[in-house]
Amino acid sequence: MAETLGTSKAELVEQAQRRMREVIPDNTWTTRQKLALTCRILFDAGHDSGLAGQITARAEQPGTYWTQRLGLGFDEITEENLLLVDEDLRVLAGEGMANPANRFHSHVYRARPDVNCIIHTHPLHASALSMLETPLVVSHMDFTPLYEDCGFLPDWPGIPVGNEEGEIISAALGDKRALLLAHHGQLVATGSVEDSCVLAVLIERAARLQLLASAAGQIRPLPPELAREAHDWTSTPKRGQAAFAYYARRALRAGHGDALSG
Repeated sequence: MAETLGTSKAELVEQAQRRMREVIPDNTWTTRQKLALTCRILFDAGHDSGLAGQITARAEQPGTYWTQRLGLGFDEITEENLLLVDEDLRVLAGEGMANPANRFHSHVYRARPDVNCIIHTHPLHASALSMLETPLVVSHMDFTPLYEDCGFLPDWPGIPVGNEEGEIISAALGDKRALLLAHHGQLVATGSVEDSCVLAVLIERAARLQLLASAAGQIRPLPPELAREAHDWTSTPKRGQAAFAYYARRALRAGHGDALSG
């Protein structure tokens, strides 16, 4: 006999979240492995744009982070060829150099102690939306993790290699987890590699559907209260871990096993 058919929605949500915390295992990959897998996941998700884009994650020593080597595409990143750099982009471990555009990551990390992973890419549909100088519109339940959580930088500050761009981008991001940059691309900054990867996949799909929907008619808004409820429901660490684990398994099945050493 069913015992929960008369249970309130709030209680069912709490029960489900508690069960997810109990049942869904933590991912056991290292930070470098997660970063390498993220590069492969995003390559397959259409985030490749030559050598453009940077993916970073905080390292153990304060003021340092892991990032990919300039000259390698996302599909070539492995846990072994990642670089450890400081806030001035000096290489502390690894060979080669970091992308000079990584400088703005240092500003975001300083402004946001809660952020542990930053993903900045130029995927096709997010870049197309950025050319219209149009903010991301969250009008579908799948994209509610971005509801009221994606800022918009309407002015292109030029190449992001100076400290000025770091200050502009970090200010535009504010306390949100994502940012659409006009004439540029997308930025995601969250507390974990898993959440950043999942949101980066999501923002590109959201931009694609926004372009499709706006070509067919006027996009209708979500009810704010329900959208906020959905944002909180879909933004828990366990959901991010589970989604990332799925994307990682899919990438490994697709032939990206060389991203990992072991």
